[in-house]
Amino acid sequence: MRTPRLAGAVLALTALVAGVTTAPAQAAPNPPLPVPYSFLLPAVIAGLGIDADPPGANDWDCQPSPEHPTPVVLVHGLTGNKATNWQTYAPLLANEGYCVFALTYGQSTLAPAPYNQVFGGLGPIEASAAQLSVFVDEVLAATGAAKVDILGHSEGTLMPNYYAKFLDGAGKIDKYVSIAPLWHGTDLAGLGTLSLIGTPFGLTPVLNAALQPFFASGPQLLAGSPFIEKMRSGGGPAVPGITYTNIVTRYDELVIPYTSGIEPGMTNFVVQDFCGLDLSEHFQIVADPVAAALVLNALDPAHPRPVPCQLVLPFVGNVV
Repeated sequence: MRTPRLAGAVLALTALVAGVTTAPAQAAPNPPLPVPYSFLLPAVIAGLGIDADPPGANDWDCQPSPEHPTPVVLVHGLTGNKATNWQTYAPLLANEGYCVFALTYGQSTLAPAPYNQVFGGLGPIEASAAQLSVFVDEVLAATGAAKVDILGHSEGTLMPNYYAKFLDGAGKIDKYVSIAPLWHGTDLAGLGTLSLIGTPFGLTPVLNAALQPFFASGPQLLAGSPFIEKMRSGGGPAVPGITYTNIVTRYDELVIPYTSGIEPGMTNFVVQDFCGLDLSEHFQIVADPVAAALVLNALDPAHPRPVPCQLVLPFVGNVV
């Protein structure tokens, strides 16, 4: 909570006694939250706090400012959760004056609470999108905002679009920023190709059914899956009225090829086009200073800032 500066209060009181009209004293800003530009260690530490909120997120008393009137909802990736995935972006956006909210979705039904919060994104994406729908309504009710902006990573770049396209969420989303998206699915280790080959022989449905209790979302993310085909139906995944920005890395080891995250009709950025020294892969990109600048510019295009360039190592991050 902000507290008035003592000096400001003294000056205001002195002016009042003197009969002079003065402007109200300005409240002192909170100290900025630390923003780590490394994924691995902060994520491991965050994982020790079961069901913890990332720094700067889920202040349900937060009221959007005129400068940033739209709350930002952070949507984690597969096996992530609200804390492990967003140790960089939650404090970064809070420091910028945004109201920031994050949820864990797709919890396993096999683990008891609260331990089912450790790894998210495992359930069917359709059910996760329904969870997001409830969460967005809670954010809008708490903040009084008309819409939210979405910032997603990996699976969190696809799941909210199901909400937008099939669960009447389109009117509640303004900007949709995706980090390491997979609009065309992934062919990780050739699994997408194997899935397509196995379909005519009846093998793929059997495998998917076996994975359903443990890892229902996994097969849905594969290139050519029925889920991806449904998402791309009607001319592509984009939903009218939503502004999409995609940020990808050439070194993505899970979204294969990385160009799966590039979609015509959306704004597309490749991290290495801005900085050849940036070696961020699928995980480090959510703690990457280049991607962070691109995200801030996408959320607030009226006030663009320069994109930095410095050595960024996989997982380890910014070493400068």
